[in-house]
Amino acid sequence: MAESETTAEAVETVPSDETAAGAAGAGAAAAAPEVATAGRPNRRKVREGLVVSTAMDKTVVVAVTERVRHARYAKTVQRTTKLYVHDAANEASTGDRVRVAETRPLSKNKRWRLVEILERAR
Repeated sequence: MAESETTAEAVETVPSDETAAGAAGAGAAAAAPEVATAGRPNRRKVREGLVVSTAMDKTVVVAVTERVRHARYAKTVQRTTKLYVHDAANEASTGDRVRVAETRPLSKNKRWRLVEILERAR
């Protein structure tokens, strides 16, 4: 029975050492602001695109164009994806270049939110 008590004490001391090391690491993370902002294991996606429709209330449709190499022919191909973006202030207009970020599902199709307007339409 004395052996099992000793084993339990050893197990208890290991986590307390880890928490002390974790507290020192947390202080170091607070000193470096870029480490503190990168605390999330998976960063949310950010895309840039053109607003193609503003017909809905608080929602804009953004066309994001990406250039990828074709798997078989190795030719560069443009792929366009339409994203439904939440625009709470209705500030974006058709033709604007915008930056959007991934977010939780806001409706059936909306999974993105407007971060900033990079360039206004002419």
